[in-house]
Amino acid sequence: MMPAARDSLLDAALTALARRPWAAVRMVDVAAAAGVSRQTLYNEFGSKEGLARALVRREADGYLAGVERALAVRGDARERLTATAEWTASVARTNVLVRAVLTGCWTERLPAPTLSAVPSSSSVPAQRRADGPLPSPGDLVAIVRDRAVAALTGPGATPDTTELARSCELAVRLALSCVTAPPGEGGVADLVRGALHRQPVG
Repeated sequence: MMPAARDSLLDAALTALARRPWAAVRMVDVAAAAGVSRQTLYNEFGSKEGLARALVRREADGYLAGVERALAVRGDARERLTATAEWTASVARTNVLVRAVLTGCWTERLPAPTLSAVPSSSSVPAQRRADGPLPSPGDLVAIVRDRAVAALTGPGATPDTTELARSCELAVRLALSCVTAPPGEGGVADLVRGALHRQPVG
């Protein structure tokens, strides 16, 4: 299946999820919304669980792509970490699956795919089934922290990155706290800038 067709199936599943709980989302409706047969949907994802895993994987990957963009903005390390924190809080507020992946809070409305790798006898290629492990909140924080350290130290740099890693992780965790308990007037940016002002950052 072409990537665009796969994305249209995942888009249809996400739209269906916005309208009703995952338990009430029917594969036949997702297929119809994407303009394909139900068999095509099963051929692509193997099962409703496979569809859920692929959807969660795509949304997590989309979040991480946004992290890369935030880390690439012009500015010093504090500004780039602030942009990353603002992106994290913003996407977690607007995307229920990203919020669930980042916080570990899966409501009854959402699919709750197993985070560990799942064995499958499906003939669908593994990368399309998303059989590999899905990231836990701790995994995602570590991925963002490590990507931030890499972006802020540049290629070939081998300074002691312990303090920088701590600052990067602090920025992400502050952003996540803002998702569960929204900050006051200054928002995420003021909170992160204030915290990083007291931290040694690249």
